[in-house]
Amino acid sequence: MAARWVKLPNGNIIDANRIAYVSKPDSYPSMDEDGNDRVEYAVTFGTAFTRDTFMTVTGGKDEIAALIRQLIGAAPAA
Repeated sequence: MAARWVKLPNGNIIDANRIAYVSKPDSYPSMDEDGNDRVEYAVTFGTAFTRDTFMTVTGGKDEIAALIRQLIGAAPAA
């Protein structure tokens, strides 16, 4: 199977075909560099079902939504 490379919001790249677990997105309050309130989103995913293979990615709503679409194959990889 050919690799489906997906770029994460932090700049790292992962093969979406290796993803075995994707959590429900979570939201939490945050502040930007200027001290303004905002909402950040996070999703956890893993390349296996053992805890040490899980990663948590944070970002804006659009970034996390695009990442999830790419991981499940609903959008072309960036």
